Amino acid sequence: MSPSEADLAALDAAASKALEIAEQALDNGDTAAISDETVQRLLTAGTRLFANKVEMEERFFSPYTGPQDVTATDVVMTCSDMLRAVNLSTFDLAMWFGRPRPDDDA
Repeated sequence: MSPSEADLAALDAAASKALEIAEQALDNGDTAAISDETVQRLLTAGTRLFANKVEMEERFFSPYTGPQDVTATDVVMTCSDMLRAVNLSTFDLAMWFGRPRPDDDA
């Protein structure tokens, strides 16, 4: 069963609000108040949605709201623990990273 338009609008609003609250917590240095489970739910949903959209829609877009919104350290720390969580190595990552994309020049 597909989500209704109201559900999709609610998801969009919730994502915007979650980003706003997270940015406030980061700016204030108050991330300890956000539970680990909340971070896990957000990252799980974002990861699964991103992967599904890229694969099923056969198109690519940035996983982030803007290039300045995350640092290289943010990405490497997250990616490293994501790989550990599913028992993958950097070799496995390199194999996936080397896959050609439809928009790559041959």
